[in-house]
Amino acid sequence: MATLIRLQASTADWIYARISKAVTLLSSAAQTAWIKRLKPILFIACLLPFAQLIYDAFSGGLGADPIEDITFRTGDWALRLLLITLAITPLRHLSGWNALIRVRRMLGLFAFFYMCLHFLTYIVLDQFFAWNFILEDIIERNYILVGFSAFVLLIPLAVTSTNGMMRRLGGKRWQRLHRLVYVAAICGVIHFLWLVKSDITEPAIYALTLITLFAMRLYHRYAKATQAPARPTQGAQAN
Repeated sequence: MATLIRLQASTADWIYARISKAVTLLSSAAQTAWIKRLKPILFIACLLPFAQLIYDAFSGGLGADPIEDITFRTGDWALRLLLITLAITPLRHLSGWNALIRVRRMLGLFAFFYMCLHFLTYIVLDQFFAWNFILEDIIERNYILVGFSAFVLLIPLAVTSTNGMMRRLGGKRWQRLHRLVYVAAICGVIHFLWLVKSDITEPAIYALTLITLFAMRLYHRYAKATQAPARPTQGAQAN
């Protein structure tokens, strides 16, 4: 039995090594070419939920409570795309496909787009610009407060997503600012979790996905820190 386990482990290591080697041999230019082909497909795929929503709105397919249906769909897709955006960096580290970073901004902006639709549905269709009731809702209902916080946190990230803003802020400041996306994702998951009253299966899946992405990010940082060469001490330098 122990021999079989060792054989399986060595086989898995061999397969992983061959895949890693194949990915490494794939040139950066080839990766970029593949991503250029993938980008328009992803763009259309990200628009499909919105197109389906428009179609259902004009064909009477929004169910008994259209406003609730629109609110749920837009919020659901905002959270899905936000988590997919966060998954790009861990996937890039695992696969070696550094060109994947080229689709992260587009996915993040689509997440913000659906978040805006979600927020506007509440402001316009649900409350019809009744600002006093909206403010009261934000103060008194925790799930609305945390959802509104997620939306507010994504605004500066969307505004500073351009290459020009990245240059103005500088690499390190831009990276620190865009780490707020994790806080926004946490707020989004909590918003969904507090919103549902009975079946928490879907928000629990989102929460588990976010925890996994956090763990992968922390593991990569730990692995990178441990692999870095140690700096020599002053005594060693003197010797």
